[in-house]
Amino acid sequence: MADLYALDFDGVLCDSCGESSLSAVKAAKVRWPGLFDGVDSVIEDWIVDQMHILRPVVETGYENLLLVRLLLEIRMPSIRKSLVSEGLTVEGILENWSKIKPVIIEDWSENRDALVDLFGKVRDEWMDKDLTTWIGANRFYPGIPDALKFASSRIYIVTTKQSRFADALLRELAGVTIPPDRIYGLGTGPKVEVLKQLQKKPELQGMTLHFVEDRLATLKNVIKEPELDGWNLYLGDWGYNTQKEREEAASIPRIQLLQLSDFSRKLK
Repeated sequence: MADLYALDFDGVLCDSCGESSLSAVKAAKVRWPGLFDGVDSVIEDWIVDQMHILRPVVETGYENLLLVRLLLEIRMPSIRKSLVSEGLTVEGILENWSKIKPVIIEDWSENRDALVDLFGKVRDEWMDKDLTTWIGANRFYPGIPDALKFASSRIYIVTTKQSRFADALLRELAGVTIPPDRIYGLGTGPKVEVLKQLQKKPELQGMTLHFVEDRLATLKNVIKEPELDGWNLYLGDWGYNTQKEREEAASIPRIQLLQLSDFSRKLK
């Protein structure tokens, strides 16, 4: 029986944390220029370092902007607009991001769609001005480009990244072309809905279905949907997840913990 793999992009195929953190700092300077007065390279480097630790909480790219500003408020109490940042630590953000996010959006009078658009625009401008540096700030995990090139399974990308960025990285950095109708990016709906669409496609009937993700919360959402009981679920242990999440995943019968070397073999 043929296999279909629905693959998350960031944290499964590509480590984009360097690029997304730098893009978020650039975008934050556009959105809140006054807050960056007196911010030197030492503070900026500290923010980017913390962003690597916080990457597991990010579901959609615009959240990186919120994290940059929140880290700035933690580091520089004089600019605080949200009480949330008082006494907050990086560990506290990791534990409570889902509760913190709506509060700071309200405290800062921010708009999700405007931040999504700005984050995309800043990335587009960076790509247009200096594609080589933008691409160089990303990396595919070892063995992934070859695994995609020589995959005998049918591959779909299911990501919260904007499709044009995933496509550019696949082509330019991995040397892989995936047809546009097999890349479901930001704006195509929640991942659970995309999986429902895929399993209904006439040409995919009878295939064994696999979904590989690095966010435990996303896999738990899939488990809640009886309609998606036919999917084999995997948490990539090399991606943006924490030890605590990996331990929890190991206790859920429906989820298989996957190592990078096993993943590359499965695709082939």
